[in-house]
Amino acid sequence: MEDIEKKWNDLISELQPNFEDELSLKTILFLIGVQELGQGIKDFDKEEKTYLFHIAICKLLSPFGYYRFKMIDEDGWPHYEETKDMEKLPSREQKLLMKEAIISYFQ
Repeated sequence: MEDIEKKWNDLISELQPNFEDELSLKTILFLIGVQELGQGIKDFDKEEKTYLFHIAICKLLSPFGYYRFKMIDEDGWPHYEETKDMEKLPSREQKLLMKEAIISYFQ
């Protein structure tokens, strides 16, 4: 756990100089969602932003067996299916798992 927090803090320190605002888990999830969508930076509506978070979470948790890639729709949006329920994990463990997944994504 301490190792994950150290790696997390190191990652934030490495990425932060590229951004004006302080990076948070939510901000990083949004950036990963935009990256995985692959349509570049543009204005996203509220529904699209919500789906970008979902894309990021699915992509990040796929290697851990929680999601499986299904398809890309006609608009270029990826779709995943849930294969394991993450909600069964306590909130603290969910957050640690997300941090570990993000660290792996950037390595």
